Amino acid sequence: MGTGKRGLLAAALTVVCAVAVLAAPGTALAAPAPPPGTGSGPAPSPAPLRDKDLEQVRAKLDKLYHDAAVATDAYNAAEEKAKKQSAEIASLNKEITAGEHKLAQLKDEAGATAREQYRTGGMPPTAQFLLSDDPGRVLDGAGLVLQSQQAANHLISERSATQKQLQDYASDAAAQGKKLDADRKAKASAKKKIQQQIDAARKLESSLEETQRQRLAQLEQKAALQAQAAWLDTGILQKIHGKASAAGEKAVAFAADQLGKPYVWGAAGPDSFDCSGLTSKAWAAAGRPIPRTSQEQWRRLKHIDVKDMRPGDLVIYFDDASHVALYIGDGAVIQAPRPGRTVTVAGAGSMPILGVVRPDA
Repeated sequence: MGTGKRGLLAAALTVVCAVAVLAAPGTALAAPAPPPGTGSGPAPSPAPLRDKDLEQVRAKLDKLYHDAAVATDAYNAAEEKAKKQSAEIASLNKEITAGEHKLAQLKDEAGATAREQYRTGGMPPTAQFLLSDDPGRVLDGAGLVLQSQQAANHLISERSATQKQLQDYASDAAAQGKKLDADRKAKASAKKKIQQQIDAARKLESSLEETQRQRLAQLEQKAALQAQAAWLDTGILQKIHGKASAAGEKAVAFAADQLGKPYVWGAAGPDSFDCSGLTSKAWAAAGRPIPRTSQEQWRRLKHIDVKDMRPGDLVIYFDDASHVALYIGDGAVIQAPRPGRTVTVAGAGSMPILGVVRPDA
């Protein structure tokens, strides 16, 4: 990790650890002063939104972005399935090509056998042996007949097996094709929903004046600080003493190097990330590939008690496991928050924690 990144990370950790003071009861954030009027007389201006109104706006934005995150997880899951199915179809197509080549060879062998029988008058080897005038060739002839029968049986059996195998491959490819088509449709549907939620959120934000957007940002920060302070007030940080594993240190270092990069839904680097794109790439960089989506990370990785977590563990948020961040120690996480934000350091308790998972358990 570079010196600049390390300094930024240290500064962010200091802020996170000081939130209990910043968000203590009675602490209020001053509303920004209204812009002065212009011209000779008082300029008419819309009635300012009260904090109560802005809180309603913030709640609506939170829901829109949460729904976009859920749809992003669905999109990423469909994308992963589509990639896997495409690879399986490609593999099956190779098997089908190889099977067709083998079947062609068997047909050639059968044709050669038919031509040999025609050359000898169409008389099968058994008849040739029985009509032989040379008793001394009986044993040799018997062996040839047996070999001929075995070869014919093997040829027939191998051709039937190859044809059956080709039918199975074709059936599997057709089934995978249907699944691929279904997941492409699911991905397209999720993409549409993501864009709808993001567009609605941006429209709502753009309807605010600049001073209102600034105040809204203050209220968002205040809510996050208060949530972190409440989490710290439980004394949980005094119980967390886990040290990062070697792989966990690599994952944290990777995540720290991404600070400041933009959130883009469906992205997993190198220039932008969504929440699970960041955590999955961080652990891939540590040599431990993990599931791509936050919901699959929650479902498939080992669950750890919050008091036992260590740097590198993943903190899963909300009841539907729609958000994930990488724990870095001292009550902080690195996360890719939402559209319009960048990869940043935040308090681990600034959002409702569902649980913690460990990729290298």
